[in-house]
Amino acid sequence: MLAVQQLEAGYGESVILRNVTLAVKPGQVVCLMGRNGVGKTTLMKSIMGVLKARRGSVSYKGTDLTRRAPGERAKRGIGYVPQGREIFPQLTVFENVLLGLESGRGQKKRVIPESAIAKFPVLPTMYHRRGGDLSGGQQQQLAFARALASMPDMLLLDEPCEGIQPSIVEDIRDVIRSIKADGQTAILLAEQSLEFVKSVGDYFYILDKGQIAWEGGLEALDDDVIRQYLTV
Repeated sequence: MLAVQQLEAGYGESVILRNVTLAVKPGQVVCLMGRNGVGKTTLMKSIMGVLKARRGSVSYKGTDLTRRAPGERAKRGIGYVPQGREIFPQLTVFENVLLGLESGRGQKKRVIPESAIAKFPVLPTMYHRRGGDLSGGQQQQLAFARALASMPDMLLLDEPCEGIQPSIVEDIRDVIRSIKADGQTAILLAEQSLEFVKSVGDYFYILDKGQIAWEGGLEALDDDVIRQYLTV
């Protein structure tokens, strides 16, 4: 479904990612792990097209998207929940969710899919509140619902549990499990919490110094691997 081949990307003169290759199959939850600063967010931005690849390729459903704009990638079915949420603080909750329809994948304008909101039932009760007035956990739910409004075939989730209360973390875990159980949407999840990724993931990649240092299934993610690549 998603194939990243020998990707190189960075900022200015700095090269952050080198020869990164990974794949996500339909319906799969693939987890991207690594210590702070190894390039997880850079990889997410490169897949979404927010950051241009210097070398290598990004393909989705057999189509090369390497030189395509982020909007084109969204129209092809990729949803993105960025690190830090990036909701619009002056817009209402309803208006923020509506922005998820801008990918133009066939939904009627201003009609939010029930499936996007059903997973976060608290949001409709807040439709008239400004996004900037919500708590961090509520903003994360809003960013997630905004991405789901486009009815994506694939979700990129960048640190969805960062800085939010445990109850919301559990809600997000439940949503990911629900999406996984439906089998209709693949997920690439960048997350620091080892316990969290183990509870939802099918396959795992570990980034170290901008490169894929390890990959494997849950049974192979043992203490030696954790100690070598994840322990601070």
